[in-house]
Amino acid sequence: MTGRGTLVVVVKGYPRLSETFVAQELWMLERAGFRLVIVSMRRPTDGTVHPIHREIRAPILYLPEYLYQAPLRVLRALSSARQLPGFRLTLRAWLSDLARDFRPSRVRRLGQALVLATEMPPDTWWIYAHFIHAPSAVARYASMLKGLPWSLSAHAKDIWTSPDWELKNHLCSARWVVTCTQAGQHRLNQLAPDGSLVRLVYHGLDFTRFPPPAARVHQRDGLDPKQPVHLLTVCRAVEKKGLDTLLIALAKVPKELNWRITHIGQGPLLKSLRKKAFKLGIADRVQFWGARTQPEVIGAYRASDIFVLPCREAGDGDRDGLPNVLLEALSQRLACISTTVGGIPELIRDGETGLLVAPGDPAELARALATLICDPHLRARLAAAGERHIRANFDFRQSSSTLCSLFEKSSCELNKLDVV
Repeated sequence: MTGRGTLVVVVKGYPRLSETFVAQELWMLERAGFRLVIVSMRRPTDGTVHPIHREIRAPILYLPEYLYQAPLRVLRALSSARQLPGFRLTLRAWLSDLARDFRPSRVRRLGQALVLATEMPPDTWWIYAHFIHAPSAVARYASMLKGLPWSLSAHAKDIWTSPDWELKNHLCSARWVVTCTQAGQHRLNQLAPDGSLVRLVYHGLDFTRFPPPAARVHQRDGLDPKQPVHLLTVCRAVEKKGLDTLLIALAKVPKELNWRITHIGQGPLLKSLRKKAFKLGIADRVQFWGARTQPEVIGAYRASDIFVLPCREAGDGDRDGLPNVLLEALSQRLACISTTVGGIPELIRDGETGLLVAPGDPAELARALATLICDPHLRARLAAAGERHIRANFDFRQSSSTLCSLFEKSSCELNKLDVV
């Protein structure tokens, strides 16, 4: 790294257990020599952190989540920002956005950007936002206020639930954009000013944290009353994960098959899912563990026979990109069942590296579950092929190299401009 100064990274919340890919990227950028400040729009709500979070040394600047909670801080920022050369330009841009999105959240974004612009380190040379919705709005306003370049990383919900006009605003303002699926890249390219702006960069895994597991010695086939087949799902309990569809499908699996399933994750739908499992008559086979640390999740992968993630499109258009938990499960040689949503088919090839079913179809999901529950040899074949595939094509060092190159190139270009 050139030692130019501080790279400011804007995220919605930090640290978060459900966004290990963000932590992995921050860790990688630090190891590559970039000096970071993490700017979080929310304070953490998870009760614990992953080990990787403890290894990241960057300081964290927490913005006021709600402006009324820090009125003096916001007013001081407004007073200071009025002296910045980009204040009038930013105000005009914000008023244009407000005319299209007349909600309190739009006011919060400007207030957060004012605080960021006036409290970021004086040697900041670049602003980088994770997600193309709220964090990019704050980063865009701050970049205009300070006259600094910025870029962004787009993922899933942020791409599919943001209005076209706002996506265009960010795409026309950012110097470069990365996204983690071909589906996401295609959507953004339809709105981008040119076809070279949006780069495809898969997240990948740090395989030093996910070493190959020991060989599974058990051959559970679902017929032994003393040896249930262990199913696992790891995700937030939200609509797009399809957990209600999963429970309905499990209730349709032939009664003679012996299985148990564990869900790891938090989310607003947990209470209703517990009730649904009880109503379906399968509550005695379903465990809800809540949030767990990465080592505990890895242990659960290794103790399981099948991983299932029945993603679907939510009512508001939200959908997954390429869930990291599928990469993690495959790295632990675990047979996977998922759906044809988002970028999942870019990872799982049906019948080759896992099984894919139509989203929101409990009958088809039940058939896939029954097939793998009954056939340990098929599970072993799919799991082995899946592990080979991701270790060959989804190593985070590949994505890390691409991202570092983008920042290095940007730094070099700014250095040339400084010389001129």
